[in-house]
Amino acid sequence: MKDPLVLGFVLVMVNVVLWRAAFPRNDTLRLLLRLVIFALLSALLMFGSTLSPFTPAPWPESPGRHLAAQILEVSWWLLGARLLTMSLDAAFQSRQWHKDRLFQDVLGALVFLAAVVASLAFVLGLPVTGLVATSGALAIVVGLAIQSTLSDVFAGIVLNTTEPYHIGDWVSVDGVDGKVLEMNWRATHLLTSQGNVVIVPNSLAAKAKITNSSRPVALHGVSIALQISPEERPATVLGALERAVAGSNMILQTPAPYTLVKRASINSIEYEVTVYIDDMGKSVVVTNQLYDLCHRHLAAAGIDLWPLSGPRPPRHDAADSRQRLLSHVDLFRALKTEEIEALSGRLSRHEYEANQVVVASEEVMDYLMIVESGVMSVIVKGPSGPVETVRLGPGDSIGEAGVLAGLPVQAQVTALTRAVLYRLDKVDLTPLLKSRPEIGQQMCQLLSEQQDTLRKLNTEIPAPVGTERTLLDWLREGMHKLHDLTF
Repeated sequence: MKDPLVLGFVLVMVNVVLWRAAFPRNDTLRLLLRLVIFALLSALLMFGSTLSPFTPAPWPESPGRHLAAQILEVSWWLLGARLLTMSLDAAFQSRQWHKDRLFQDVLGALVFLAAVVASLAFVLGLPVTGLVATSGALAIVVGLAIQSTLSDVFAGIVLNTTEPYHIGDWVSVDGVDGKVLEMNWRATHLLTSQGNVVIVPNSLAAKAKITNSSRPVALHGVSIALQISPEERPATVLGALERAVAGSNMILQTPAPYTLVKRASINSIEYEVTVYIDDMGKSVVVTNQLYDLCHRHLAAAGIDLWPLSGPRPPRHDAADSRQRLLSHVDLFRALKTEEIEALSGRLSRHEYEANQVVVASEEVMDYLMIVESGVMSVIVKGPSGPVETVRLGPGDSIGEAGVLAGLPVQAQVTALTRAVLYRLDKVDLTPLLKSRPEIGQQMCQLLSEQQDTLRKLNTEIPAPVGTERTLLDWLREGMHKLHDLTF
């Protein structure tokens, strides 16, 4: 019969090799294989030899063999503790406490502690009662030395039990805002919006005021505050802010967003705009978008934002308003002041009611529409049906592809609110393109970038068949033909 010590150590080494090599790759299969090997080791020690993990080694007269037997029996206890923790880990892997790691670590520590005490008592024959008394005194000394760490550990147990937040939640702990990355024995790790990791000790988190922005699920409020001159009528300001909110398609409609007068003084009136989003990760983008939309819609309503401590700037007349509107259009950002002034005199004013179609899909426009006030919805045909891609507000334009190169509009544009638009005909743009050819090149470059954005949204943009020309080349050719340019 083969030596049980040799067979035992072979089984232990095979178990260790499987663990270190992570073979097989499937965690469940690897765990089952290790359990089978442990069962064989148990059968060998308990039924196939005089060895037993519950009794001291049987060869005191042979020191080397006796020591090897003790190592093998202690290894049995430690391997059993490890496999027990892994089995519990696999059985409860879908539980929240497993994700947060703390209970998993505590349970594993208790299992290993029990295995160590059992091996000392059964294998080495040490008096456990005396050892426990000695370790108790030592534990008091160590506990006093690591009092703050123990405070973090027990606070972590409280946090994991009460579950004020989970991994992945957006929270504010002790004034620190961030996303929960990890909860361990000592601390909670938060990822801030600046990309930094802030470590908050559990003892501090247990005492601090905690705001969990991820509960209830898929509902988060975003608020901004604006201070406006008290000379402006609140009804006018609130109307402009409501149109600004309607200009965003990133917010939820239920619960409904709202605007209100928060407080008033002799120096200013403070207005608050509150909207709701379904992902806290959008809060920065939505906040910036709201400030931009509010600025544009307030300006469109004739409400200028200016330092309240200084004198009020003079009001703009109608001609100045048209010039400022044209200067905000990306297509004309390279024009000189006198060119902007000349084009503004050729603008014609048009009004649209809510839900009125402004531009139909596939329509070829020989004019440019610029939004002066109101909100427009742009809907394109996607693979699964109509999709709203963007909402337009003051300063945005419609029909650049048609007025510049004769391309059809790849979307339907509908007024969401009552709107005022200014129209610039193609014939009014042709003289500028003939006198300033570089302006036409810049406009084509900008338009090609906009068309590439639409192509990414799965909209079909017509292109010449059988050619390798770029969209920019095609736009330039279309501009030359449409405006009868000879250069």
